[in-house]
Amino acid sequence: MSFEPLKGVRVLDLTSVVVGPVCTWRLGQYGAEVVKVESPEGDLMRGLGGGSPTGQHSGAYLHFNRGKRNICLDLKQPGAREAVARLVESADVIVANMRPQALARLGLDAATVRAKHPEKIYCLITGYGTDGPYAGRPTYDSVVQAATGMAGLMLARDGAPAYVPMLICDHVAGEIAAGAILAALIERKASGTGCSLEVPMFETMAAFVLQEHLAQHSFDPPIGPAGDLRLLSPHNKPVKTADGWVSFTINTDPQVRAFLKATDRAHLLEDPRFTTVAGRARNVAEWFEIRGAALTNRTTAQWLEILGGADIAVQPCHTLDSLPRDPHLEAVGLIEYEPHPTEGRTASIRSSIRVDEATLPRREPAQPRGADTRGLLAEMGYSPIAVDELLSSGAAQAPASR
Repeated sequence: MSFEPLKGVRVLDLTSVVVGPVCTWRLGQYGAEVVKVESPEGDLMRGLGGGSPTGQHSGAYLHFNRGKRNICLDLKQPGAREAVARLVESADVIVANMRPQALARLGLDAATVRAKHPEKIYCLITGYGTDGPYAGRPTYDSVVQAATGMAGLMLARDGAPAYVPMLICDHVAGEIAAGAILAALIERKASGTGCSLEVPMFETMAAFVLQEHLAQHSFDPPIGPAGDLRLLSPHNKPVKTADGWVSFTINTDPQVRAFLKATDRAHLLEDPRFTTVAGRARNVAEWFEIRGAALTNRTTAQWLEILGGADIAVQPCHTLDSLPRDPHLEAVGLIEYEPHPTEGRTASIRSSIRVDEATLPRREPAQPRGADTRGLLAEMGYSPIAVDELLSSGAAQAPASR
């Protein structure tokens, strides 16, 4: 399957950890050439999220950095700054998620880059918008979850704040940044000029929370409390079965009638509190208590058959161990295993996107730090002697075997 709308577009990846690498990984999925600049200390994500056979690549690093070329430069050194300036000149898109102050010190901030190269698209993914009082503060996913009220949603539902145990803010902001870059590329094709994009995690995720949970505070004056009471119900959780947990959602009147019959609650079929969408909305606490009651008289498999047969959206509540073995994911080949240059046999998670009934191709595995240093420097016009000088000075690094 050849679907590479970004073929010929070079993306300079000045990012690390998760939010930036997710953005540039997505652009690489669409055919962009992504050049990742990594420091000699290495992307922090190489050591986070679990170990590896060699200690060079965590599983998460492998998945977020597929399909990227890797050049290792010490930007504290003048020789490396000259090399990265050449990379900037060669790129169509520059993506950074360092703090703005650090970028400015290196001359890699949007204003400096676009003053020299107005045709470039520059995307800064930052913790907080540069136009507000939090600008320049450090942040991570968990801090954004707390600051945006995401953790507070658990407080409202369960009585204690809690983080979603995955880097959800990083993923969402990274994907939104990729979408903004795609839009900017379309605009540049029409106008011939680039632009400076800024995607702040705090504002982005605060908007997500408020779009759902501003609710009755969306009106001035408010007509009721903030928060979607269905989602904040303490009963809005997977339901216990005889041997595990099952998850289902029932919204329409026919689904509700089918659910009440299937769970031996036919006596509620004529209860005006539950017979209509409006009635259930008015009595949301009572309805979710009924809906969330344990179903321990049958196994998960039995409930999947019963509720699925009633055309109710239902699935088992997977664990991290059972999810990769889900029969649908196995059938579509979401995970395959492949050889890696240093880590032996590693998992490859394919793109979930299909085009013309075919999945997008799997990109090359994430590379060791500096794997493409020599090749990229040569492409930028450095002679073999100049490359060796950069390597011997420490301004650039490459694996000894390359």
